[in-house]
Amino acid sequence: MKNARSRIFLLSWVLSALAVFASAQVPFDDFFLDQALRIDLYQVGDAKEETATIHQIYQEGIWPESKTGLIPSFDYGRYVYKLYDIASNRLIFSRGFDTMFAEYKTTSPALAGVKRVFQRSVRIPLPKRPVLFVVERRDKQHLLHPLFDQVIDPADYHIIRETPGAGDAVIEVQQTGDPHSKVDFVFIAEGYTAGDKDKFKSDLERMTAYLFSVEPYKSLKDRFNIRGVFRPSAEQAMDEPRQRLYKKTILNASFNAFDLDRYMLIEDDHRMHEIAGQVPYDAIIVLVNSKRYGGGSIGLDYCVTTVDHPISPQVFIHELGHSFAYLADEYYQSEVSYSDFYPKGVEPLEPNITALLDPANVKWKDLLAPGIDIPTEYGKEEIEALQADRQKNRQAQAKDIEEATKRGASAKNVKRIEEKYRKADAVLAAGIEGVRKKCAELNDKVGVFEGAGYASKGLYRPMVYCIMISSPKGEFCRVCQRAIARMIDFYSGVE
Repeated sequence: MKNARSRIFLLSWVLSALAVFASAQVPFDDFFLDQALRIDLYQVGDAKEETATIHQIYQEGIWPESKTGLIPSFDYGRYVYKLYDIASNRLIFSRGFDTMFAEYKTTSPALAGVKRVFQRSVRIPLPKRPVLFVVERRDKQHLLHPLFDQVIDPADYHIIRETPGAGDAVIEVQQTGDPHSKVDFVFIAEGYTAGDKDKFKSDLERMTAYLFSVEPYKSLKDRFNIRGVFRPSAEQAMDEPRQRLYKKTILNASFNAFDLDRYMLIEDDHRMHEIAGQVPYDAIIVLVNSKRYGGGSIGLDYCVTTVDHPISPQVFIHELGHSFAYLADEYYQSEVSYSDFYPKGVEPLEPNITALLDPANVKWKDLLAPGIDIPTEYGKEEIEALQADRQKNRQAQAKDIEEATKRGASAKNVKRIEEKYRKADAVLAAGIEGVRKKCAELNDKVGVFEGAGYASKGLYRPMVYCIMISSPKGEFCRVCQRAIARMIDFYSGVE
């Protein structure tokens, strides 16, 4: 059996290189029925060791994705799962995916050897005959290596064939056509009690309206089906461990993911997919009934956001960029828990950042502004120096006020201290604005701007402003718009 598996893995590597060609040659109806299997996985490990196994397999309703995109032409995901038809040894299905474990193994606890268990659900179309299900993981060079494999026989009585409906309320927001030729978004309620059903419907409609106000979703609105699934929670909101606040909710959404206070994720991935599976879906969005700022996402799986903070819609769109289109964060001045998330000297998989290893062939070469410098100077060093001076100014102000207060200084003297530092801060702020104005002609141009993917040096983004970093206009850059449009084409069967 071991030798047979080795041959299958060797075949896997060969066929991976031919994936683009194979995708046009796999007739859906020859190998699959128009239904889906949900495979609930567990991942266990730390930074050095990792194992995966299947917990359970469930048969769901129709296969909601396109019947033509069985093997994607794009290479996304830190993991890949594949199906091989055992009778012919043919690669018949493939999907890239990310997991919470992929993030965890780059954190300090994982590097220290602390092992944890994470859930992840994936779906495949229902095969007509036995297939080999293979999970592969990427190393730091993005090369794929076998992690787990198991034969799946569609006739196996261990496959759970329960009715997917669980009595949850399904809210139809927009229906434009057959799920196979449309992008299906499902919004799931988290932290809404039984009495909050109308609020969830209102929040769902508000977030949908905002989604379709942003390009390219706006222009491609008629390519989407939008549904919500409401399952009430016992309590409102979500867990906030640092604040010692814990709420009994359906998905156990929690801030402080990987010890970052404002990062919210969901570890109950199996239950989330079980709830979503009551309707056709290509992407999952979880709405959390809270006023707090924050959210999170796992690439090619789901995004989650609170709903009642003033900028919750913007957080939603940003996080959806990660989960739906596999966009990277473009900011770099932020606290993160990751270590070596993007290894030096390796080109990131995400379409909107680059390590610029080949300046003559930038990922978005065809979108570059004519004659623009690569990399593109935009006053970054000067702005960062002024921002550092502002930070020092604020720290000095706090220290002087603290010392003056200890000496018993009058309120008048404290105000003088504040005014002195306020004037200095205003001068520095004006300096930053001056640099930005000097480089303002670059704001609407596609170039190669250093600072992205949590790194100030060595990683680059396409434009100065974008929703994936910050955007005064609330817009995605042109590279990200194209990446999103490509995923819309993929799930609606155009690509």
